[in-house]
Amino acid sequence: MTEAYVALEGGHVIEGRGRAPGTARGELVFTTAYTGYEESLTDPSYEEQVLTFSYPLIGNYGVREERFEDDRVHPRAVLAKELTADVAEWLESEGVPAVDHLDTREVVTDIRDEGAMKCGIAVGEDVTEEDALEQLEQCKAMSEHTDIGAQVSVDEVEVYGEDNNGETVALVDCGAKDSIVDSLLARDAEVHVLPYDASVADVEAVDPDVLFISNGPGDPANYEQAISLVEEFVEDTPVAGICLGQQIVAEALGGTTEKMTFGHRGVNQPVLDLESGQVVMTTQNHGYTVADPGEHLEVTQINVNDDTPEGIDGIEYDVITRQYHPEANPGPEDTLDFFDSVLEMADERATTQAVPADD
Repeated sequence: MTEAYVALEGGHVIEGRGRAPGTARGELVFTTAYTGYEESLTDPSYEEQVLTFSYPLIGNYGVREERFEDDRVHPRAVLAKELTADVAEWLESEGVPAVDHLDTREVVTDIRDEGAMKCGIAVGEDVTEEDALEQLEQCKAMSEHTDIGAQVSVDEVEVYGEDNNGETVALVDCGAKDSIVDSLLARDAEVHVLPYDASVADVEAVDPDVLFISNGPGDPANYEQAISLVEEFVEDTPVAGICLGQQIVAEALGGTTEKMTFGHRGVNQPVLDLESGQVVMTTQNHGYTVADPGEHLEVTQINVNDDTPEGIDGIEYDVITRQYHPEANPGPEDTLDFFDSVLEMADERATTQAVPADD
């Protein structure tokens, strides 16, 4: 059996079965999703993290590229109770270490009790506990990855849907899932995907109907350029955001964010709409949240489990954001109408501006 060691913050080392060789380090987190492992593994929001699957069997329906959310696997390493050969071979081809035959119930309990933590991984024929501990020693806290956006963003502007007749969207790519672009294209939008550090001039060149801040990994406070874009355009251009995007918008408009103990990662997070009283099930993947929206924003939806903000709207600005992933993939698809709301907001602003005011 190939040796595999997982060194946890504090020095405890767990031994498992190696399924894909290599060494790695990152923030140890878990997801409760029992389907959608392909989508999770290709989600850029897992950059610089080690992903633990709480569901015991991962890979029971194979690996299909059409389900990918990006062109590569993003977690630094993967832990599971059992990985099928298909998933193990895929991870090995991606150079991502993988370990199974672990008591993932214990790992998840540790994370819930102690919070997301640093860890080191070593997998191979001749690795030792010391190799995993060495990786742990080199592991940085998530907030210390000050330019993590550069690892997940496009390098230059990419345009999709040029023949579409709907609204023009400037999507600031802080680690956007492909399904966000697909959801906008399905609604006839023209989507300009901009780098995470796009300038004011880059956005002005698009002349968008809506400025959209994507999901992504890391501490929202480190996305200084995206924050400045929201500050610059919010008075004249509708603004939308998903996940990290909600946090960035809050930071830009006087709110504050904070790191959660272990975050929300899974496909069964219940969200309550405060106006309608309706509860929807959502897909989520985040370790930070809005602590205080500030005076320019109001919380419109909350997480049923812990009351953290899940939806935020502007008070005097055209702003709509969601902490969860309304594009789903993996599902549920309860909240796909978010994209309709975003584009309707943009259309209403454009229509209002086109009609001259009465003298």
